[in-house]
Amino acid sequence: MDTLNIAGTQDDTVLIAEWLRARSSWLVSLRYTQSQGPCMRVTSRRKAIAFFITLSSCAIAVAVTLNVSWIVLNWRELGILIFGVIFFGIVIAGLVLNTIFLVREVRRNEKQDSFLHAVTHELKTPLTSIRLYLQTLQSRKVDEEQRNEFYRVMLSDSDRLLKTVEQVLQAAELGHSRDKLEDIVDMEKLVRECLEEARTHHHLSAESMRLLVENSEGPPKVTANREELRSAISNILDNAIKYSGEKVDIEVRLRAEADKNVSVRVRDNGIGIPRSELKQVFKRFYRVADREVARVKGSGLGLFIVRSIAKKYGGNAFAESEGPGRGATIILQLPRAV
Repeated sequence: MDTLNIAGTQDDTVLIAEWLRARSSWLVSLRYTQSQGPCMRVTSRRKAIAFFITLSSCAIAVAVTLNVSWIVLNWRELGILIFGVIFFGIVIAGLVLNTIFLVREVRRNEKQDSFLHAVTHELKTPLTSIRLYLQTLQSRKVDEEQRNEFYRVMLSDSDRLLKTVEQVLQAAELGHSRDKLEDIVDMEKLVRECLEEARTHHHLSAESMRLLVENSEGPPKVTANREELRSAISNILDNAIKYSGEKVDIEVRLRAEADKNVSVRVRDNGIGIPRSELKQVFKRFYRVADREVARVKGSGLGLFIVRSIAKKYGGNAFAESEGPGRGATIILQLPRAV
């Protein structure tokens, strides 16, 4: 693949783009597969968790045995008996808390490792592609049409790179309480803008992403920062597109509900979410442990950002799905502006 001769006649020019795409995809897949080898598989630290739980259980059992023995030996000495019970109670509680903290730390490290692998892949893929196109433009002359195609692909890769960086920065900002300018936001107008941006970016037709508006309870308006809401809605739409598979069929339903909330429901017919994972997908760095999901590019921050923004303005975000292969619905719920 690396030995392909691209310096030939004009007939070779039409093959350059296809060769670049294939070589870029091959290089990135190879590197990512290598990074997901034994090191990635070891990331699942179930053995470490089992070891800590077993060790703690044994220590607790020993402490309980000593406590019972202390009670039996000193049941007549009230002062010594109470002291022993309190002492061993503190020891047992400390062992339990220590085990809980250790397990949480192991799981947190596992999520962070998964996040680093995902973000590394998200950064490396477009950079590799851009570098290959630039090398080709530098090494030979191509016609105007081919050059424009190269520029289009490089701009698309740059957008993908920028989006990954913005997601990481936004996830970091949401951890700090920094007030931003709030205003009355017309949700219908904002959702239409986000839909149009998603269609344009992913080259989708209007039929593949439909909007249904139900405003019988009044105009769907909320009080929030417009750009943060745009980010939340865009993340939901991008998530639905990514996990839809080859055929994108997304329905967006905007509704001003009777309980004084405005809800945005984004339903897709994609790979779905296991019911046991419906709450987990909103956690930072979390991605469903499934082969179909692993093939989809992502950092595990999109839905975390959505829920964080919703809660910041007194709302919430949650997911619905009948299971793998049956699609999913992501709901963003916010208090309606009075």
